[in-house]
Amino acid sequence: MNSEAKQILEAVKNGAMSVDDALLKLKTEPFEDIGFAKVDLHRKLRQGQAEVIYGAGKTTEQIIGIIDAMKKNGQERILITRLSPEAAELLAKSHKLDYHENAKIGFVGDIPAPDGIGAIVVATGGTSDLPVAEEAALTAEFLGNKVTRLYDVGVAGLHRLLSHKEDIMTASVIIAIAGMEGALASVIGGLSDCPVIAVPTSVGYGASFGGLSALLSMLNSCASGVSVVNIDNGFGAGYLAGMINHMEAKK
Repeated sequence: MNSEAKQILEAVKNGAMSVDDALLKLKTEPFEDIGFAKVDLHRKLRQGQAEVIYGAGKTTEQIIGIIDAMKKNGQERILITRLSPEAAELLAKSHKLDYHENAKIGFVGDIPAPDGIGAIVVATGGTSDLPVAEEAALTAEFLGNKVTRLYDVGVAGLHRLLSHKEDIMTASVIIAIAGMEGALASVIGGLSDCPVIAVPTSVGYGASFGGLSALLSMLNSCASGVSVVNIDNGFGAGYLAGMINHMEAKK
């Protein structure tokens, strides 16, 4: 992934930015201490993507304070995860907010045009997995990826998944999201030639143990190339898929 530091150095090399301007950008304070939070201002410089706000457990005032600090330091596009509808309603009074209630995700700023190497497929076992799936899909789109959604294609009706073989076989990354026994990740892993990120969800009856059964099934997948994130962690899967979809050869 192209980091901001690399872009700055390339701009200096090409004459599009002066050495003094580049030095000023690199000397910016690495974080801003606003009392209840230390806002990371160098994360994009280090990792290629700016800091994301985790909304759960924060007051609306705290979220607004963090957004204000980010915008003051030049971050115009901000992703907020696990944002409650009540907090979103209050937040929208002070900032232009694009809120997706099902995924509990809010955007400040626009979603960029896709610039990844290919498409990310987000597939779910059932409709009940949609909140986690949308968290993954919207995160990936916010990070500049083309996303193809394949919802309700679980192994209880395998023909539904097989009708999308072209999408599966041409994807750069696939996020397989399922509760119950979590078998979807293994099936997709056996059909595709790209990395598969498995997301267990807390969907299921009592013996699913709030997603633990799916988690263990996915960890024990016999398909090669399947990795697993935590239960209901759609954001983590979407972020990781976006990183993979922006990889470049390091010379």
